Amino acid sequence: KQVEAMKRVLESLNLNIVEMVDENATLDGGDVLFTGREFFVGLSRRTNQRGAEILADTFKDYAVSTVPVHDALHLKSFCSMAGPNLIAIGSSEAAQKALKTMQQMSDHRYDKLTVPDDAAANCMYLNIPSKGHVLLHRAPEEYPESAKVFEKLKDHMLIPIANTELEKVDGSLTCCSVLINKASEL
Repeated sequence: KQVEAMKRVLESLNLNIVEMVDENATLDGGDVLFTGREFFVGLSRRTNQRGAEILADTFKDYAVSTVPVHDALHLKSFCSMAGPNLIAIGSSEAAQKALKTMQQMSDHRYDKLTVPDDAAANCMYLNIPSKGHVLLHRAPEEYPESAKVFEKLKDHMLIPIANTELEKVDGSLTCCSVLINKASEL
């Protein structure tokens, strides 16, 4: 039901929809990190190599690299984009190992923002024309040490978000969002 509802919404926005028809392919959005230049796809319990291959076939203009995910549900359980060239990354061994793999796979050098808490590394970057760089991040009452790291981003409008209840069912900030870059027709 959720997939069909989302499909109807995307169709109403006249967006191109690509459906995976290979029954052996799995691809979860929590494992797909788009940097604006390339895709990193986490190979996890919910995403496999075939799913990554279909993503690569769909977005032929972008490099697609796979990253093994260990000790976490998804790739974005411990990393996300915090700016146009900035990867927020957790401090755990699994997060740092994944970052090293991403750095080895990419021709581009990204800046990194290392936060003490893996869950806090899942943040939402928005570039809003009237506001500039906006970053939704986990609230200080949830992850105080990680919030201090985000506060060093002086060129971002920072919006702390409490997510404790959704985190109990593995819901991160990016899990609760669908970002669509489409001009308003108001």
